Amino acid sequence: MSSADEILDIVDENDRVVGRSPRGEAYAKGLRHRCVFIEARDAQGRLFVHRRTPTKLVFPSRYDMFVGGVVGAGESYDDAALREAEEELGVSGLPRPTYLFKFLYDDGAGQSWWSAVYEVRCELPVSPQVEEVAWYDFLSGAEVERRLAEWAWVPDGLAAFERLRAHRSGGSGAG
Repeated sequence: MSSADEILDIVDENDRVVGRSPRGEAYAKGLRHRCVFIEARDAQGRLFVHRRTPTKLVFPSRYDMFVGGVVGAGESYDDAALREAEEELGVSGLPRPTYLFKFLYDDGAGQSWWSAVYEVRCELPVSPQVEEVAWYDFLSGAEVERRLAEWAWVPDGLAAFERLRAHRSGGSGAG
């Protein structure tokens, strides 16, 4: 089964399931679904950053400071966070990611998804999926900040990153 054929729960503005759809159709029609964003840090506290492959359905060849992806039909956010983190980092036995907050991403142009943000410490050697990740490294906070203005980032990841900063500085993060 291709990723475009994966079945997703379609949700309303309150994150209630209102139907199901193949992923490709959900993207093409702008149907609201669910995603997880996991901030992965190594033992030194550096952030896993990667560039998506040019074959990705959404935001190809863009940089991202999260691992993650869509939540499958009937899957919980928590289960999707662990599955996606292990898949994208290419590890098994990762600790369960810690849930931080949830927000509704909406670009105003037909792309909208409920986004649950998590964090996890990955002290295992990573071997990211070549189908998903074209380049990766663990970067210091200063290096990430420096690259924010230089690299083309995924817009939903940037939205989650800004909310995560607000969350950590005492704001709710949720929007």
